[in-house]
Amino acid sequence: MSNTSATKEKRTRGEGANRIFNVLREEILSLHLNPGQPVDEVGLAERFGVSRSPVREALVRLASQGLVNTLPNKSTIIAPLNIEEFPQYIDALDLLQRATHRLAAKLRSEEDLVEIDALQQQFTQAVNESNVVAMIERNQALHMAIAKASRNNYLAKGYSSLLDEGRRILRLYFRSYNDSLPPELVVEHNRIIDAIRNKDEELAEKLAHEHSIEVKTRFLSYLSTSHTSGISVDVRK
Repeated sequence: MSNTSATKEKRTRGEGANRIFNVLREEILSLHLNPGQPVDEVGLAERFGVSRSPVREALVRLASQGLVNTLPNKSTIIAPLNIEEFPQYIDALDLLQRATHRLAAKLRSEEDLVEIDALQQQFTQAVNESNVVAMIERNQALHMAIAKASRNNYLAKGYSSLLDEGRRILRLYFRSYNDSLPPELVVEHNRIIDAIRNKDEELAEKLAHEHSIEVKTRFLSYLSTSHTSGISVDVRK
């Protein structure tokens, strides 16, 4: 095989692995693929019309992000939700959410407010349409626009990573409302935004804290019901 052909084959395999990675990552985070569900490499290769090599490359990348687990028998499953670590997760989220939202109230610009308002309108529309995928995406985009207004890239990057990691939790959170959020949750966002608009740092931090605690309480309550019978959770350390 010539160098040109080998390079082309490598690039094609890499593009295929990227495509598979992106699709599976989205399906895992949105709970389209359930935690604990077996991963069928042959089936994925057929689905994407590729060999098993790019599938395996994609799975290695997913494993590096903690989204799939390889078992001792070499089979692969979608990573279970680790409820043991949930209190640590929500503590970290709460701290970064309070910090970014407080700083946003102090440092936000008028341009920041325009972006935040636009994203809140999009989130509200998604809620009104009960479009759960759009709700998750717009919610994350809204909170990241607030984090951006904090003018602290380190806090924003950490916050972004936590929001991304918590998308499966947020999906269950929305499911606890049967994917139809009550108007009060839209109002919660509006109150946070108003505090940021008014440069009320203490109120912005207080509301951000209450927002994360509401998610924690609702999520744990949902896990105590029978609705999670199809969800695999890992309570081991």
